[in-house]
Amino acid sequence: MVGVVVVGVGVWVAAAPSTTSHPASAGPHAPTTTRPASGPAGVDQASTSSRGVTTGAINVVFPVVSLNSLAGQEGFASDPEYSEQTTAIDFYVGLINKSGGIHGRRIDPIIASFDPTNEASMRALCKTWTEGSPAAFAVLDGIGAWTGDNQLCVAQEGTTPFIGQWSTVTAWTDQGSPYLWWTGPDQAVILQAVVDWGVRSGMVGGTKKLGIIAGDRASDQLALTSYLLPDLKRAGVTPVVATIASDPSQTATTNTQAPLVVQQLRSSGVTAVLPLIPFNVFYPVLQAETAQQWYPRLLLSDYEQGIESALGLLPIPYEAALDGQQGLTTETLGGGTTPSDYTGPKGYDTGVQTCWAPWHAAYPQIPSGATTDFLEEQGPVVSWCQVIHLFAAAAEGAGPDLNRRTFVTALSRVTDFPGTVTPVLSFGPHKRYGPTQFKIVKLHNNVPPSPQCQLTSQGIAQGTCWVTVAPFAPLPSP
Repeated sequence: MVGVVVVGVGVWVAAAPSTTSHPASAGPHAPTTTRPASGPAGVDQASTSSRGVTTGAINVVFPVVSLNSLAGQEGFASDPEYSEQTTAIDFYVGLINKSGGIHGRRIDPIIASFDPTNEASMRALCKTWTEGSPAAFAVLDGIGAWTGDNQLCVAQEGTTPFIGQWSTVTAWTDQGSPYLWWTGPDQAVILQAVVDWGVRSGMVGGTKKLGIIAGDRASDQLALTSYLLPDLKRAGVTPVVATIASDPSQTATTNTQAPLVVQQLRSSGVTAVLPLIPFNVFYPVLQAETAQQWYPRLLLSDYEQGIESALGLLPIPYEAALDGQQGLTTETLGGGTTPSDYTGPKGYDTGVQTCWAPWHAAYPQIPSGATTDFLEEQGPVVSWCQVIHLFAAAAEGAGPDLNRRTFVTALSRVTDFPGTVTPVLSFGPHKRYGPTQFKIVKLHNNVPPSPQCQLTSQGIAQGTCWVTVAPFAPLPSP
């Protein structure tokens, strides 16, 4: 539970983009190509700059969020995963370098700790990476902590390749194209799948009344007005919409609004709620539901990793609000329901197994004496492993002449890549997110243990799990 919650917090603490994106900056590192007036730029329009690449090295930035600044504000005692993340980055980058690097070039990791509550500082870091020294060729974010306008600062303004886990709707990657790529799903596709599933399952439509809790961030409002509401309209559904403050700096306002939002939806006769909010809002909403003893059906999803966060909050303290709730996910957490859903030893699929084998060989025991046979399938180690291996695959595919255009072109040709957070990643010239499949799962409190939850790779009963309701199926076309 701790791992899921901390990763979830790592997502939301930086996920408060401003209402507008910054214009492309002028200067010595301004774009060398001009974006067409309509539509996203294609990979063939990328800059041919090799900034950050030398004959022997490739400078790659790894931003790692430090939660210590939030310890008192949000009730977290410390940041237990920071050192694990930096160790994982150094380890997997080191493996590539020891095997000859990328066409003879080593990866020089620039690990940058940042304060997610300080937008000015984050923007300054972006400008250092894209315009200052040392020059960065690319920025990689394994766990989804570098988000929103901060992604656009790197990709749109800095014309620097960015690969990250946090995602929102298609318009975001359109703005950052052809440099912005996601290992997480495009949320426009996720929302379309959620609406289809909600109607198909009978939770939405007919006499059932749907409520939407939407954050007031630019990304949430864009997802609501340009994607979710049109999807619902096509399905013949008119929802009750409630907006709530979602910037992490507005904690007091969010906590005040949450009970009012829940009361509004309850009095409107809402039977199902679709959260369009980050973790820092989801938490007080659950508090308000519990206080008011109102537990609607939830249409959970990968939007802001909502379903993953929900698993981390079950069973303590929100069992009544979350146990048995269902959602849609592209992730592999908890695996399938039968051993045939796995390949390789230890119960891991191919991507996780690839990360686990060398890690276990190097670290058979951690300081506490516990074996490292187990790696969380959505944990920080395998998340960083995934994005580092993906970067290496694209850089290799770009050939010896590594520049921004050859890199993004090679990345657009990566298909059927063994993922860790999701089973498979496939990209394309017009598909800038990796996941290709989704499944429907149910949250289950497994105390006392029951057959519903598959044993861990160590043969231990899980405390909570996702129970597969419907197996992986293709995501809708964008």
